[in-house]
Amino acid sequence: MRGMEPAERMRAVLRAEAEAIRSVQVTDDFVRAVQALAGCRGKVLATGIGKAGHIARKFAATLCSTATPAAFIHPSEAAHGDLGLAGPDDLIFAFSTSGKSREVLEVLELCRHLGVAMVIGVTAHPDSALRDLADLVLDMGRIAEPCPLGLTPSASTAVMLAITDAVALALLEVKGVTRKDYGLRHHGGYLGRAARTDNLPR
Repeated sequence: MRGMEPAERMRAVLRAEAEAIRSVQVTDDFVRAVQALAGCRGKVLATGIGKAGHIARKFAATLCSTATPAAFIHPSEAAHGDLGLAGPDDLIFAFSTSGKSREVLEVLELCRHLGVAMVIGVTAHPDSALRDLADLVLDMGRIAEPCPLGLTPSASTAVMLAITDAVALALLEVKGVTRKDYGLRHHGGYLGRAARTDNLPR
């Protein structure tokens, strides 16, 4: 069976990703997650494996740049000592579309033993085991990947990324982070210069 032409496929992917993001429901758990982040006395840990791990790493970086201490913890490295990063005042965000990734679930179970303050899961599947381990769930909704094979994470990672940006920027506002605060964390580069001037980035 003949597939789509490249331009047609690209338009279909963009439409699917945009629609998946628009379909996300901002529930009470989303609001509670921002409140928990604002009140976190320790640091925020973000974890995920595969493509979800890349989103988790970017989330930690965005939080750091917007005045919330955060770190990415790789599930595989966690099994070899990196879990020592977790403490009782910390909050952990776990990313997994299926919510069934064994490595991620193991990290959460062990974080519970270490007494982390809260577990927040970002997942899509309704039968996700991650839901049972999380205090709060940021539901991605039902997502159909626009990949011709129906496999490559694309709409799901777009939703995951959009959720992290929504959480991080809502948190920035709740905490009253200023351009000066932002500039202090960006001492180099274009954004750092923009934050230390009256000119908004263009």
